[in-house]
Order: sequence, then structure tokens, then C-alpha cells
Amino acid sequence: MSWNGIEEMYEPITHLKPVTPRKYEIVYKNIITFAYAHAAALYGLYLCFTSAMWSTIFFNYVLLVLAGLGVTVGAHRLWSHRAFKARTPLQIILMVMNSIAFQDSAITWIRNHRMHHKYTDTDADPHTTRRGYFFAHVGWLLVRKHPEVLKQGKSLDMSDVHANPVLRFQKKYAIPFMGSICFLVPTIIPIYFWGETLNTAWHLVMLRYVFAVNNSLMVNSVAHNFGSRPYDKSISSTQNVFTSFATLGEGFHNYHHVYPWDYRSAELGNNWLNFTTLFIDFFAWVGWAYDLKTVPVEVAKARALRTGDGTDEWAIDNKVKDDN
Repeated sequence: MSWNGIEEMYEPITHLKPVTPRKYEIVYKNIITFAYAHAAALYGLYLCFTSAMWSTIFFNYVLLVLAGLGVTVGAHRLWSHRAFKARTPLQIILMVMNSIAFQDSAITWIRNHRMHHKYTDTDADPHTTRRGYFFAHVGWLLVRKHPEVLKQGKSLDMSDVHANPVLRFQKKYAIPFMGSICFLVPTIIPIYFWGETLNTAWHLVMLRYVFAVNNSLMVNSVAHNFGSRPYDKSISSTQNVFTSFATLGEGFHNYHHVYPWDYRSAELGNNWLNFTTLFIDFFAWVGWAYDLKTVPVEVAKARALRTGDGTDEWAIDNKVKDDN
């Protein structure tokens, strides 16, 4: 389908200066919270090999996948980029799944992500990789936002998101609702239904939560540092197969930064590594997802020839020849 009008939404800003040296203002509360969460997750990993029931491990794995899709399908492709449209039942399902992930409210996540696309590799990019791998991965969450992020963020168009009643509900009841779905209920269920201990149930929840958070953060760090740049060699985002596998299809990041409105977030869909696209395709078949926006393969190939680094990992050239 056509993407008329969508490409202007996140047209990268080029007039801002590249990143400049800054003095970080550390948020100690966040450091303590992240330190505890990761320590608890390591203990949870230990319990997986010593005392945890298989049912508890499998239960948290299912929640891990649901949480991941809540981010990739909901917060990312649907609400951040409007790459497709979803009927209310699907939006509610995605909001609940996104709440299991608890990566702040979807509205806050969307704002950060739109800023990242519009101001990539500048001071207004919340997690610019120009400040190093650690900053792009988690450091940006441990310090105060750069003044340029706050300044440019005031002019960011978020009207569509704030007009969404499903997202407004999540934002209004973020702490009790998301906290319950992410932490409380997943701890109680194994205890009540199959007799897991409180200690094990809680620490496997923390393992699942920390694993999901780091999976998402890999797109900011790994997929901006390691891999090829077949569509635009001048930007930091890359194609990274490992990240795609870990994040349910979000590692085709060089393509995504060039064509952020493509609902597949990847050339040709690459569905064998792109579970997020398969999920959207299923609900398109059901009728709850519609207006799926894509980029014609010949357009992507032309861009690759014009600005890419010369790699053709997914045989785009052969696909163009076959179609012709």
C-alpha cells in the first residue's frame, strides 16, 4: 500500500549539530533499581537450573514473548510509526501485552522512539550511539535527559497518541495496572496454581523482565554498532541478524531507519526471523489489522544502489529480477 504523507512524519532533522561533550547528571534511584533488577535476574537464572519448576519457566517464557510483541507490534510499529492500523480489540490486547513488558507507559516509549528517529545521532536523540555503546544500551536511562532532548521534544507531534483512549488508560493507571500485570500477577499465578515457592516465582519474574528489557535495548546499541548498512551507509543503524532473532524481528535496523513506516520493518518481510510481522499478518487475516504499509522492493533496491554499502544479504537483487 502507499505510504503517502507518512514519510514526512519522521524525516530526519539534519540542521542540528552532532553530539557535543556533556556532563552527566546521574539518577541514583535508577542505578539502584537497575542494579537490584539485574542481581535478582542472575539469581533467577541460577534458580532455573536448581529448583524452579518447568511450568514456571515455561510460563515466564510465554510472558516474555507476549511482552516482546507488546513492544514490537504495539509501541513500535503500530503506535510509534503508524505502519498499520488496528481495530480496538487488537489495540486493547496490545496494550495489555505492552503492560507486561513495563518499559514505561507506551506513550513515553513512543515519544522517546519518535525523538530517536527524528533526531538520530544528535544531542536530541535520547539514546544516541554517538555517546558510546553503554550509553545507547542503558546509560541513557541512568542520567538526566540532555537539554536538547527536552527542548526538541516540546515540538514533537504526539497528538495521535494522546487522542488514543487505550493508551490514555494505560498512562493514567500505569503504576497499579502495569505493575500488577508485569510483576504481581505473574508471581502469584505459579504459587497458586502449581505450588511454586514465592522466592522462585518472584526471581523468575525478575529474570523475565530484565531479559525483555535488555532485548529491547539491543536495538539501540547492538543494531547501531554491529552489522551492515545496505540501504544507507551514512547512518549508524545496521542490519543485525542476532538482534532480529532476539527481538522478534527488529534487527533489520538500517532498512527500518530508511523506511520506518513499513509495517514489516524489514526488506521482503524476512518472516523466518520476523515473528512480529507474522503476528501482524495473522491479525490482518482476522481483520483486526489493516492498511498495512509496505515499500515496493524495487524502490528499496534503488535506494540500496544509491546510498548503501553494497551488501545484499537477502538477495533483493534477485527478487527484483524475479518480479520483472
